Amino acid sequence: MIGSFTFENLPCRVVFGSGTLASAKAEVERLGGKRALVLTTPQQEAQGASLGAALGSLYAGIFPGATMHTPVDVTERALAVMKAYEADCVISLGGGSTTGLGKALALRTGINQLCIPTTYAGSEMTPIVGQTENGLKTTVRDAAILPETVIYDVDLTLTLPAGLAATSGINAIAHAVEALYARDTNPVTSLMAEEGMRALARALPAIAAKSDDREARTEALYGAWLCGVCLGTVGMALHHKLCHTLGGTFDLPHAETHTIVLPHALAYNAPAVPDAMARISRAIGAPDASQGLFELAKRLGAKMALRNVGMPESGIDKAADLAVTNAYWNPRPLERNAIRDLIARAWAGEPPVTIKAAA
Repeated sequence: MIGSFTFENLPCRVVFGSGTLASAKAEVERLGGKRALVLTTPQQEAQGASLGAALGSLYAGIFPGATMHTPVDVTERALAVMKAYEADCVISLGGGSTTGLGKALALRTGINQLCIPTTYAGSEMTPIVGQTENGLKTTVRDAAILPETVIYDVDLTLTLPAGLAATSGINAIAHAVEALYARDTNPVTSLMAEEGMRALARALPAIAAKSDDREARTEALYGAWLCGVCLGTVGMALHHKLCHTLGGTFDLPHAETHTIVLPHALAYNAPAVPDAMARISRAIGAPDASQGLFELAKRLGAKMALRNVGMPESGIDKAADLAVTNAYWNPRPLERNAIRDLIARAWAGEPPVTIKAAA
């Protein structure tokens, strides 16, 4: 039975396909842009400069300093460069780090963004930015943060290493997982969530087997787009709170952290969300949702333990304390000891365990 719900469709233009990067100049013009600042990480600077050359007279310059967790000091440096170049729009070329920087600039200035993702992060479809200052990551949600246009070009993902594709893809699946039991879940978002998970669960093993499998790369990018829409449309819960806490506090890599934590966070919430668990199981083709996601990550060769991505064992208690501060919604009440156990298992790389709620 379908109950009452609210669905808000976010105003974002999507251009999807192979070779769509060639439409970047026309898309900037469509937004009324005259001087575009290209944003990249240091690793993708050459790719950004090449895009700049293709923009011709619309190219204002490049800022190749995007980095993980959108540190406020990096945003301030980019803002100074943007003003020096008199840029009136930004083009974010890269993964979640670059997208985050573009969004932080848009939040401060209101400029238009053209986003060209090269991973499966999904951040490009959301009006949310997480920013880090003094070791703490805070999240802002604002209509100004949502990119105006997103170009998905499958060609740009063909060189994404299979290992990064795996963790980036499971990071995307995490958005869909939590969308199914969000407080503001709705039938449309749930359809997208299930289809996005199905596409990624099928595509990622194919990419691991043959990195340049164009059909699998296309399906993965399609799935990532759907999962990103889920992230932008409804709220998230324990999994995303935990990953923000761990990433911001211990400077852990974003996608790897999501990949490791997801099966454990899902196992924690499992008793409270049987319908969501059934849909996830169906989408990924596994009898148990949390165990199935754990096995998928293992099959893809992803790191399975937080200790292997830089988290100290001494941080387990600190993370558990932070996870239960600043009350936020979750389908199962937050129990500090059970969450500590969850983090400890994720730290050690143990399989997820479903723990019944305390009586």
